[in-house]
Amino acid sequence: MGKRGKPPTPTAILKLRGSWRGNRNPDEPQPDNQTPTCPDWLDDYAKAAWFQIVPRLAGMGIIDSVDEHALVVLCQTWARWKRAEETLMKVGTTYVSKKPDGSVMIRKMPQVGIAEGAAHSLARWFQEFGMSPSARSRIRVPDKKESAPDDLARYFGNAG
Repeated sequence: MGKRGKPPTPTAILKLRGSWRGNRNPDEPQPDNQTPTCPDWLDDYAKAAWFQIVPRLAGMGIIDSVDEHALVVLCQTWARWKRAEETLMKVGTTYVSKKPDGSVMIRKMPQVGIAEGAAHSLARWFQEFGMSPSARSRIRVPDKKESAPDDLARYFGNAG
């Protein structure tokens, strides 16, 4: 049986939030600070999502090469959602079906459920990677100019 309760927030996210808990787990595994590479086998929609999402997350310092598989699932889910939504735009959200007794029944297209399920999964993945307004509001990314004083400032002793 797995652990109960909310999963712990990664230390990198805690540090970006400015939380005192950011130094709480010194033994947490440290990733290699490499940007993950897009797998060749992703379909066109998933690759398009990858090349939009990954550079942005890498620029925020949130992802690492170890996150590749989670990002693949995120991008594949995005592709599934997009394909379902495109189909719904073409054919509509309902269709007419006849019952054995001859009466007519209006039903939802299967893509409605696919799109809803994918959207629900995407919301969780977006939260996981800090890709929603509420998730970003809990993250603080230090200004690179402030966090890395230049050589002259260090030399003269006025490094922030």
